[in-house]
Amino acid sequence: MNLPKPVLAAAWLGVFSLSGLGLVAWVHDHTQARIAANERAALLQALEILVPPASFDNDILADSLSVEDAALDPRQAVTVYRARKHGQPVAAVLSPTAPDGYNGAIKLLVAIGADGVLAGVRVVAHRETPGLGDPIDADKSDWILGFAGRSLSDPPEPRWRVKRDGGDFDQFTGATITPRAVVGAVRRSLVFFGRNRARLFAETQGE
Repeated sequence: MNLPKPVLAAAWLGVFSLSGLGLVAWVHDHTQARIAANERAALLQALEILVPPASFDNDILADSLSVEDAALDPRQAVTVYRARKHGQPVAAVLSPTAPDGYNGAIKLLVAIGADGVLAGVRVVAHRETPGLGDPIDADKSDWILGFAGRSLSDPPEPRWRVKRDGGDFDQFTGATITPRAVVGAVRRSLVFFGRNRARLFAETQGE
């Protein structure tokens, strides 16, 4: 059967459109899976820098829960990753946000041992001014490494401030807002952990 040229052209256009949509969907599905896998691997690597893998035997990514607390993030729930060994608590890694950075929110990972002592802190996302805010990046400065081993008793909570505000933590040359925001977020994380330690390790995923 000979179809009129306009009908035939429309038919071919439909075939090409469907094929194109199918290809886009296939690429999207495969790309999304790859992106998700890469993000998971990067997160696990970041967690294992703060909590050495030899110190726990559970799936730290799966053993997590969401908590809502304005002190950790005023806009949304944050994830807490729990590290355990032989079923016993080893550390909790909180993902708070400091909303008061110089150029906006600063996202962190704060690892706290079961004894309330910091295992380490890392900044995972920020928009601070290059040069002035660089010391919060572990690959540009060792400032962020100074939190490891600290707790709410070292220094005492009132001294969890930058030195300009009467505290124990260094500010940066020409920049105080950025370190002030990070120190405050870490302090709030320690306070939250201290008040909720038993609940954090007792609750199951999704509670």
